[in-house]
Amino acid sequence: MTRPPPLPIKPTILKSTRPNLNVGKHGRRFSASRKPVAFTDDPPGFITEKDPRKSPSDIWFNLPPATGIPPYRLDLASILSEQAMQTIVDNKRMVFHSVGDTGGVNTTTYQQQVASYMELDFSETNAGGGNASFYYHLGDVVYYSGEIINYYWEFYEPYLHYPAPIFAIPGNHDGDVDPADQFHTPADSLKGFVRNFCSQAPILLPEAKDAPRDAMTQPNVYWTLNTPLATIIGLYTNVPEGGQIAPDQLAWFEQELAAAPKDRALILALHHPILSAYGPHPGSQYLKSIIEGATKTANRIPDLILTGHVHDYQKFTGSINGNPVTTIVAGAGGYNQKLHQLDKKTFDPKKGPWKFENGADVLEKFNDTQHGYLLIDVRPTQILGSYMAVDDPTAAHPVPTKSALPYDTFTINL
Repeated sequence: MTRPPPLPIKPTILKSTRPNLNVGKHGRRFSASRKPVAFTDDPPGFITEKDPRKSPSDIWFNLPPATGIPPYRLDLASILSEQAMQTIVDNKRMVFHSVGDTGGVNTTTYQQQVASYMELDFSETNAGGGNASFYYHLGDVVYYSGEIINYYWEFYEPYLHYPAPIFAIPGNHDGDVDPADQFHTPADSLKGFVRNFCSQAPILLPEAKDAPRDAMTQPNVYWTLNTPLATIIGLYTNVPEGGQIAPDQLAWFEQELAAAPKDRALILALHHPILSAYGPHPGSQYLKSIIEGATKTANRIPDLILTGHVHDYQKFTGSINGNPVTTIVAGAGGYNQKLHQLDKKTFDPKKGPWKFENGADVLEKFNDTQHGYLLIDVRPTQILGSYMAVDDPTAAHPVPTKSALPYDTFTINL
């Protein structure tokens, strides 16, 4: 009896256990893909070092040496892949995320929730360059005093799966130093920030642990990002409330304003706000005067000003030397559950706008009850902005599955 030929056996395909990395220029590592995970509880092993002081320092700290060469400029093309840069050029469109005050030193819940919604903005089918090219952090990456040991839980782990590079300017908490800390001196101000954002090479640092994100290579703690559609000047306003800028940084700022190409948008980023309706953290008239003086000297005014520090969202039409400039506070990135709420007797989110009696600045819109982030869409002739407010996670809805909807939008004609 002749047996029939054996049926072909389908080979077993072994899937690689290596994570699917998102990479950029020269193999820079940004993130690994993931499936949705609930964030109603902190991850196993979550622990942070906490500065025991009830209030941060209110003193000046000297800046660390620059890791790059003057005039401290970084080209986006040195970070993104050639394909990603070509997408920006071909579509004449550059999208990026921006928010500050994220470091979840007490809990990762709210920072993780915002990060999850930011990740949902990415889509493989998103045609026309709609995916964010990067995330520009507005400061206070790590609380309470920029501790290196906290970088994993407050930065690398929350953005473990964010699939784009992350740039930053430091906030006051990034530069603070606990005077009672026997292991750190004032000279250690910004030590963690420089190590993780101003590295001279895109290396994987020990504090990143299992996160495949290389250290960023910004040339200094104040610096300029050059892109095909926008120039972003980032200032460091140090630790004191209201901010403080030394003469050398001011001279650099004037130089960068004057040198910025006039055929594209000009965006200014700084941590301390020049305008704010939150009483304990009001707008800094000192910083506003610095900006007005520098823009007058350079004969160039930013098209958009981005700030943080206050843990909420506020949108102003500010006045810089008599010129209207959209000025944003975006500091609800997830540091803690409680946000900075405006005086309810004066400010009703369903009303407005509110004009300040002592000037021409106008508060157009605010949100002091929801965490969120900015989605900035830069075109050759416009900047389109959206504030994406997100709901806190609950046991019934622990995992966001749909992109956030804009709470507020604005258009800036160039």
